[in-house]
Amino acid sequence: MKKVLVLLLAVMMVFGLVAAGTAAEWKPTKPIEIVAPAGPGGGWDLLARTVKKALEEEKLVDQPIIITNMPGGGGATGWTYLKGKKGQGEYLAANSSLILLNNLLGKSDLTFRDFTVVANLQAEWETVGVKADAPYDDLESFFAALKEKPETMPVGVGPTLGNDDHIQFLMLAKHFGVNPADVRFVVYPETAAGQIPALLGGHIKAITISLAETLEQARAGNMKLLGVSSPERLDVIPDVPTYIEQGVDLVFPHWRGLMAPPGLSEAQIAFWKETIDKMVASKTWKESLETLGWDQFYQPHEEYQAYLAEQEEEIRDLLQQVGLIKQ
Repeated sequence: MKKVLVLLLAVMMVFGLVAAGTAAEWKPTKPIEIVAPAGPGGGWDLLARTVKKALEEEKLVDQPIIITNMPGGGGATGWTYLKGKKGQGEYLAANSSLILLNNLLGKSDLTFRDFTVVANLQAEWETVGVKADAPYDDLESFFAALKEKPETMPVGVGPTLGNDDHIQFLMLAKHFGVNPADVRFVVYPETAAGQIPALLGGHIKAITISLAETLEQARAGNMKLLGVSSPERLDVIPDVPTYIEQGVDLVFPHWRGLMAPPGLSEAQIAFWKETIDKMVASKTWKESLETLGWDQFYQPHEEYQAYLAEQEEEIRDLLQQVGLIKQ
């Protein structure tokens, strides 16, 4: 009888009739690569390195973690590389609303549906930065000067036009009566790694950028932040007024998450959900968010997938409002 039961169990396992172990645990068997699809120092790079730090310090993975910077195409270069790793759970990439924007603007055929969505992780706020000795102390004085002589006031943006940084600046410009078409944007594909040296070197007059990328230079007294897109002032920059305080009805979060190659198995998805669940609850992760001025914005696999679909529709409407795509 015992031999019969063993044989029956073996047959059931072959045909997938035993639940335990068949969705069987999966875990990485080689180094984990997290792609930051822009240069060092930008938001995607900061997210990738913050994830690496939390996973390693909290001992949540057994394999080493490699960060690979792949600037180009507003994220498309790195994401195309990720797409080519079909079914391989050891590969991840940082993403943001640009995965939606690039497609809606006709710059890329890639959408979030071409990948396995892993998790949304954090949201931060947008800012406009100028050199510390610039003659502007608020948004009104800056945009008044921009309106008067736009050709003399280039504005740095990265990694491409049409991203959140670009859109929030266009919305501010419209509020202050500046024709968005008159703004002279200079694009830095490597994001902060290019924008900040250009600003401090006097090659551009301002940058439109996410907050965390500016904190080091702002705290060092090299840069002045003219406002922040949060609903209330932030503890990390208590002296910087919100856009709302300056009469602009605009609250503008910038979120980022992780995605994996297409074709991941249920076991691979389950591994990353369980691992990320632990990571976002960890002391290391929470302390990193506080240091960077980021807000927790955790959405696991299915919730993030639904959010991306909703955001796609909202962003399409926003692009129509600022005239970047037709109604």
